[in-house]
Amino acid sequence: MTKTAEKVASQSFSFTKENLKTIEKHMGKYPKGREQSALLPMLDIAQRQNGGWLSYACLEAVAKLLNLSPLKVHEVASFYSMFHLDPVGKYHVQVCGTTPCMLRGAEALCERAKKHLGIELKEVTSDGLFSIEEVECLGGCVNAPIVQINDDYFEDLTEDALVDILDKCRGGKMPKPFSAAGRMGSAPFEGMPEESVSKKKRSTKETVTEKTEVIMQVQNAQS
Repeated sequence: MTKTAEKVASQSFSFTKENLKTIEKHMGKYPKGREQSALLPMLDIAQRQNGGWLSYACLEAVAKLLNLSPLKVHEVASFYSMFHLDPVGKYHVQVCGTTPCMLRGAEALCERAKKHLGIELKEVTSDGLFSIEEVECLGGCVNAPIVQINDDYFEDLTEDALVDILDKCRGGKMPKPFSAAGRMGSAPFEGMPEESVSKKKRSTKETVTEKTEVIMQVQNAQS
């Protein structure tokens, strides 16, 4: 536990009335005696209420409601990377470092973000706005490289695009999730993101026409 975490570990925590109602709904999804199955959503609720991380007081509050030992709750919370046992910034930046993202420039993204924010991995900026860490696969491999900020994904990122996102967050205007390549979902595109962004988008009609011409050329060559 970091020094910052030690300073606030003794703080008390109790769920809000609204969150208790939500917890009751989650626990009600399971048969009597199986309410402990609601542990994961309860940890998520506690973390969101506590500013993005789980203090020992949070773990105790969850444990009490589920009639579990705090140690059992800690075992689960420490297993999943989505839960944080140390304080994080208002904007928690998670850079995917698994193979597809690594091959598409994730390491450079991570280094640029650290340099721009002036912190290392798992550190928090002095103003409390940002923290950064490298995580395993975020499940958006076809749109690599991926960065997750809080709950949102930013895809096909370039270094400059990531810096722009961070600057907008610093100004209190976090952008909506987007692809830096300008594509919809996981639609295919030609070239690297830098090239794709600079190219003028072609209409669907133009693309279909080009493909049709290629097919006709092949058919003529075979006949």
